[in-house]
Amino acid sequence: MQITRTDIEQAAQIVYAAMPPTPQYCWPLLREHLGMNIWVKHENHTPVGAFKIRGGLVYFAHLARSGNMPRGVISATRGNHGQSIGFAARRYGVPATIVVPHGNSVEKNAAMRALGVELIEYGEDFQAAREYAATLALARGLHMVPSFHPLLVTGVATYSLELLRAVPDLDVVYVPIGLGSGICGMIAARDALGLNTRVVGVVSAHAPAYAESFQAGRLIEAPARTRVADGMACRVPEQDALAFMWRGVDRMVQVTDDEVEAAMRLLFACTHNVCEGAGAAALAAAAQERSRNTGRNVAVVASGGNVDREAFAAILAAPAAV
Repeated sequence: MQITRTDIEQAAQIVYAAMPPTPQYCWPLLREHLGMNIWVKHENHTPVGAFKIRGGLVYFAHLARSGNMPRGVISATRGNHGQSIGFAARRYGVPATIVVPHGNSVEKNAAMRALGVELIEYGEDFQAAREYAATLALARGLHMVPSFHPLLVTGVATYSLELLRAVPDLDVVYVPIGLGSGICGMIAARDALGLNTRVVGVVSAHAPAYAESFQAGRLIEAPARTRVADGMACRVPEQDALAFMWRGVDRMVQVTDDEVEAAMRLLFACTHNVCEGAGAAALAAAAQERSRNTGRNVAVVASGGNVDREAFAAILAAPAAV
């Protein structure tokens, strides 16, 4: 997978036809709390509340340009990828079906239905939903939109291009990993700009497949049992994503659910932003490594803000982060 600066800049024009760039702020209270110059890239500010929208827009734009727009599409998700597909499919008048696992976020499901998606619940985790979606694609003659693809990576790389152009002297950036499009996009943008920023992957300690695979140098499946970071609940990594990470990721950091919840509270207290578990995971990792980041310029990606109200209220009601 080779993604150039031109590729990302062309993708940005597609994205900006539907939404403006998102901001990156160095919040004073976060800087004071963590003892580092820390920027937050606010992908929770997109029209679907998550970074995934960028990839969907680019993927569908290329389908349209190819002249082979399908009569219907299908994919699987824990929520944000599904909203991206729903948003982009509606712009092009294409029916979309999305498969989610049982027990998925109530409000993410509602958001997808509001975009006109036919929602199907199947399986106990994302991988089961993904495999069922592939079966339905064949049975119904639908185009299966993958969860990881070079076009999706190029699309989401536009947020990294924004961040790295705005703050080119970053020492390190922490990026949460679901299936890997976000961190691969960050690597592509960093390399395209010729920067030396270290890219650190963040995974849930309760869904460690990518961290274990990265360390071992081979694909390893691992259970995904996180209670709060559903956007990172990956059981089976993507081989192509791993290959990209092995070439461009400095290291992996695992964060616990307790650390993620503390980061969600901290983000709200210091910035009044709502972040879902995966969206706060990068901050949790930066907080975990605060001693090594003293005096450094650090960025964290707030990849999404789509958390159910009742769950977020319970997290906020817990004792304040230390």
